[in-house]
Amino acid sequence: MKMRTSRRLFLQGTVALAGAGITGLAIPALAAKSGANDGLKPGQFSWNPELSSEGPVAIIVSLPDQRVHVYRNGVRIGVSTCSTGKPGHRTPTGVFTILQKDKHHHSSTYNNASMPNMNRLTWSGVALHAGHLPGYPASHGCIRMPLKFSELLFGITHVGTPVIVADNHSEPTVVTHPGPALSGLASSEMSAAISKLAKKKLPPKKRHEGMQHAVSLLVSRADNTLYIMRDGHILSKNKVEFVRPNEPLGSHTFILMGSAKKAGSMQWKSIGYTPAGSNAKLAATDASVISRIQSDPALARKILQLMHPGLVLVMTDAPAHHETRSKHGFVIATQSTEWTTQVQPAR
Repeated sequence: MKMRTSRRLFLQGTVALAGAGITGLAIPALAAKSGANDGLKPGQFSWNPELSSEGPVAIIVSLPDQRVHVYRNGVRIGVSTCSTGKPGHRTPTGVFTILQKDKHHHSSTYNNASMPNMNRLTWSGVALHAGHLPGYPASHGCIRMPLKFSELLFGITHVGTPVIVADNHSEPTVVTHPGPALSGLASSEMSAAISKLAKKKLPPKKRHEGMQHAVSLLVSRADNTLYIMRDGHILSKNKVEFVRPNEPLGSHTFILMGSAKKAGSMQWKSIGYTPAGSNAKLAATDASVISRIQSDPALARKILQLMHPGLVLVMTDAPAHHETRSKHGFVIATQSTEWTTQVQPAR
């Protein structure tokens, strides 16, 4: 299926690591540098889960560096070489949430090719999985990783885990704030709801481990709309207003960590990013961005009931429209410039 659009938006190995019990080529502990400067060769990766043993996971794919960065509780625990979409099949940029996990996936398009440890990002075929790593973009849109790294990553993700694909991104920072559209509630009501949040857990890594669903929120300034999604499916569209409505929000992802020490607030990890081809500068992500969303108390209460650790909030200036929806729901992704690509089913 051929798709063409401007400013697209969808809420749609060898290595070794200290403490991971893996033998192979040892790579130094993670440094605060871009993937291009980490000394990793194609097929190599680093995995240090002991740096942050628990908490929500976020994945950042850097297209220029051909790297996959894995953060848990805001701390980077892994980085790997990867291979993204080649010219004509460029991997779309933006924010995705994992829609499906399949450890033994096979392609229905490419001669039943094996794609181990598949984390699906779109129903049209883009996914994270193990594959050949030549050292440059070479896939049909998927994000290929070393086999062992893909296995380790598969073990810590769940449906709803955010995956940011970008040309540029910020490191995760801590934001303390009640949350989107919630500031108007009475403090007693807010505190009671936040206390319940402490009893909730992350969505399960496997479906049979429980029935808890992953909730995501998409806020579009262009539409003045907040979309509530569960496991990639739209639950509701809700009109919201913005403080300084003519001022851009930028592109931001917030991941809910849990309740904060400050009364009536929650702790978020925030990541700013710029889509491919965008001339926008990478803006700081802080509480002032969340504070610009305003809604009625009924919507605030609905959001509070659905909140859980690992909830993903995406804020964008781009619109959402019918082309962004797949037959199974929709994922979040943004594309700021017009592009043409061939989208194949179930790569």
